[in-house]
Amino acid sequence: MKIDTKYHGIVEYKTEDIIEFTKGVPGFNELKKFIHFPIKDNEMFSVLHSIEDSEVGFIVTSPFNVINNYEIKLDDEIIKRLNIEKESDVLVVNTVTLNSKIENITVNMCAPIIINIEKKLGEQLILNNPKYIVKQPLFKGEEGRSEERR
Repeated sequence: MKIDTKYHGIVEYKTEDIIEFTKGVPGFNELKKFIHFPIKDNEMFSVLHSIEDSEVGFIVTSPFNVINNYEIKLDDEIIKRLNIEKESDVLVVNTVTLNSKIENITVNMCAPIIINIEKKLGEQLILNNPKYIVKQPLFKGEEGRSEERR
């Protein structure tokens, strides 16, 4: 199958690549089916794209690209909803807000997207943790990064 995306051209995918978000994604609750694919020649970013609306896609990155010791606790309800059996089945990504100035690119660390890569189920969580912010700068000088690693 193929989808003609607004920004990434035509993307081919298989039925088994579809990730189901039974609750939708906040702000896009009606969209339930997404695919996740890498951005060519860029290991840092990937795309989570709706297959139901060719204009809806999110640039995402691993939270560990931003904060080395990023951690979240999945409660039993989420583990059950996403049918998670082992930690290695889980992919965590966070949405990126792009900007023409590299220093203004941010990552939403408060709302990770949890994907069970084996069962193809996903859900975006809203964390209530003051340690993480909505507009975390992606690129900082080494001084800023080392503070977050402590």
